[in-house]
Amino acid sequence: MQGNSRRIASAQHGIHDNLTAVVERHLSHPFLKPIAPHNRAAFDATVAAWKDAGSMPLILDAGCGVGLSTRHLAAHFTDHFVIGIDQSSDRLGRHTEWHRPLPGNFILARADLVDYWRLLQEAGIRPARHYLLYPNPWPKIGHLGRRWHGHPVFPSILALGGVLECRSNWRIYIEELSAAIHQSTGLAAPCEAYECTQPITPFERKYLVSGHSLWRCTADLSNVQLPR
Repeated sequence: MQGNSRRIASAQHGIHDNLTAVVERHLSHPFLKPIAPHNRAAFDATVAAWKDAGSMPLILDAGCGVGLSTRHLAAHFTDHFVIGIDQSSDRLGRHTEWHRPLPGNFILARADLVDYWRLLQEAGIRPARHYLLYPNPWPKIGHLGRRWHGHPVFPSILALGGVLECRSNWRIYIEELSAAIHQSTGLAAPCEAYECTQPITPFERKYLVSGHSLWRCTADLSNVQLPR
């Protein structure tokens, strides 16, 4: 594959000046947006599939794209059940890089993550592991609220517990997420360079071939208790 991925360009050169205030506001004010019926239906279907598989420890692949990362996670964590969620039916329908046979311990579903995360929290379902692999960085200064750590749903993400891992090719995204996790929970989740030898998403492979540096933070949120 030819490396042709552009590097992220932004007028922002460090952690956003408003990050602390934004995170504090979202911790202090519950997010009350109504749940869309189609997202609830997708949630019910995936939870039913997980229970039918024996309610194994759960892994959530949030924003899974074509689902290649979901397949890789299912193949690696054979004693877990992996749910891959993406809002795009087009991406979920591609499956262009899958090889048979496929693991049987995963399912893909189309849903808005904002609703899906809150439905998990509402149901008291806490994944063992939770992946955010190369989310849209929204690199413009005015886009902080579109990054997951700047979104009102961020407290729900943390409240799900488990081991949260995020990877990005924009260091600032990971630095901000690390700072937001520490502010919200007191936990250290340092931004670190990620040396990838076996890419598990198309973006991860493309960034590597294009010579991008990759960054990661990981936090064990198993014992986190957030204010309601």
